[in-house]
Amino acid sequence: QVQLVESGGGLVQAGDSLRLSCAASGRTFSSYFAGWFRQAPGKEREFVAAISSSNSNTYYADSVKGRFTISRDNAKNTMYLQMNSLKPEDTAIYYCANKGTYSGVYYDSNTYRSWGQGTQVTVSS
Repeated sequence: QVQLVESGGGLVQAGDSLRLSCAASGRTFSSYFAGWFRQAPGKEREFVAAISSSNSNTYYADSVKGRFTISRDNAKNTMYLQMNSLKPEDTAIYYCANKGTYSGVYYDSNTYRSWGQGTQVTVSS
């Protein structure tokens, strides 16, 4: 099992940037897809971005495409989410996750086996 810890959240104004980090422990982190999901108050958890184990493929929700960039450094067992041009609707708790399996699609949270505790991102208008 992989343990994940997010950091980097905070309170910013619309148009600002934040970079979230996800530090992983466990040797298998680099072997699987990893992703970011978010959950706003009163809403279901939604897919934000995902990255393949080799860093060669990235995927984004339409709502963040062109503004967010996902990356990972497998040597450091760390994943990042660079968020630019933040909007109030980006306000949510952001979770990092590791699939831990080769089955399932990258945008389905049910296929991810390991989760961090979440970090709050609040964007004021």
